[in-house]
Amino acid sequence: MSKKIKLLLAEDEPSLGQIVKESLETRDFEVFHALNGELAYDIYQKHQPEILVLDVMMPKKDGFTLAKEIRAENNSIPIIFLTAKSQTKDVIDGFQHGGNDYLKKPFSMEELIVRVHSLLDRVTLKKNLEKITIGDFIFNYEKQKLYYNNEVELLTHREAELLYYLTEKKNEVLDRTFILNKLWGNDDFFNARSMDVFISKLRKKLKKDTSVEIINVRGYGYKLTY
Repeated sequence: MSKKIKLLLAEDEPSLGQIVKESLETRDFEVFHALNGELAYDIYQKHQPEILVLDVMMPKKDGFTLAKEIRAENNSIPIIFLTAKSQTKDVIDGFQHGGNDYLKKPFSMEELIVRVHSLLDRVTLKKNLEKITIGDFIFNYEKQKLYYNNEVELLTHREAELLYYLTEKKNEVLDRTFILNKLWGNDDFFNARSMDVFISKLRKKLKKDTSVEIINVRGYGYKLTY
């Protein structure tokens, strides 16, 4: 049985809140429904949900204030605002208060569910990019850092990009033309020489683990093995 995703729904309209809660619960969510911002904050503290769906206009504590308080404790939890407003300023306010997305009322349940899953997928992807194992190395793509035991090697943006694509094709050939066009813009001679230099730099940074190797597959590209 798959683990249910914990979701906090802060919505002061009881009937709407119940409809949303019941709909989400049929889609493998465990939903905690709060009728005001203060209760929502208490529920957040107690149950540590994985995603928040917050109505903007609520009694005792509005959605923006609630999001700001939670953001001070957790900078990564996804937040969707529900709002009856659609003015540009209101949308901007939502993002400035820590929102990742917003839905204007009335909304369809299907749209809410798609947006919830989209944000959760982004969080999962980010976590995966923070810990890519390469032999005895840990590669944090987001921070452009390569960890080996207690040592940290800083990577340039292009080194991190190149290493990421190599890890994506682990034990397979990373096509030379593809990566030149992707990272350098075209596959001319000078860019090819530049890429060779970056490959050499990565080899030096990975040499602490002898099981890790970037192999030159002549005429095709490079292969990262470990």
